[in-house]
Amino acid sequence: MKRIQLAGYQATHFGYTVSGSVATIRLNRPERKNPLTFDSYGELRDLFRELVYATDIKAVVFTGEGGNFCSGGDVHEIIGPLVKMAMPELLEFTRMTGDLVKAMRACPQPIIAAIDGVCTGAGAMIACGADLRLATARSKLAFLFVRVGLAGADMGACTLLPRLIGLSRAADLLFTGRVVGGEEAAMFGFHNRLVDPEQLLAEADALARSLAEGPTFGHAMTKTMLWQEWNSGLGESIEAEAQAQAICMQTKDFERAYHAFAAKQKPVFEGN
Repeated sequence: MKRIQLAGYQATHFGYTVSGSVATIRLNRPERKNPLTFDSYGELRDLFRELVYATDIKAVVFTGEGGNFCSGGDVHEIIGPLVKMAMPELLEFTRMTGDLVKAMRACPQPIIAAIDGVCTGAGAMIACGADLRLATARSKLAFLFVRVGLAGADMGACTLLPRLIGLSRAADLLFTGRVVGGEEAAMFGFHNRLVDPEQLLAEADALARSLAEGPTFGHAMTKTMLWQEWNSGLGESIEAEAQAQAICMQTKDFERAYHAFAAKQKPVFEGN
């Protein structure tokens, strides 16, 4: 089986650092509120695909620099060229953007989005693709596709968003493209919790480290089952979870937890 180390990965189109077993991805075009380009889309997709095989990365923090998360696709570098493309090229692009979200959902590591300021368009879909979302009260969430004459059905929005906040609220945001503040998004259940802007990255990093120190094989199984069971009936889901849990019970981490509990100690998980 392919196994790689990604601590030394050198990103070209965004920032990438590793501390311990936590990788942090930073969109780093703050002067434009961190928009995506064709190249950054592709590199992000490829990185998340590689994380499937990474043995040294146990959790991921995804954020943006300069007080904003991501303003979506760059107007001049993406939207401008798109209006000149023929259908085969357009379909190639829309499949690539969707592949980024699929790669985020397929990688075993929990992904925490640390959201401040603007989180719109494709940036909002990256937030949807994350497993957990920490945000600030001043954050601004919007699914802007309708504002440029497109459908709200973009990068999996019509599947992911209703599952996060419910069908009616998702319809509201996707039909109108309106901007939602941090407090309203947290009330919807989109954000897991709100934190002070000065503490956002520290809180996200602390959460990522706590997950990285946990039973990472079990976390990966949880992520897989959350994704797999969306389209399953209750009976299928219960059987799938029975199989998943039985597999986890064969891990050393499960055994370590038992022995630590018996000794009245905190378990030290190793991810195997």
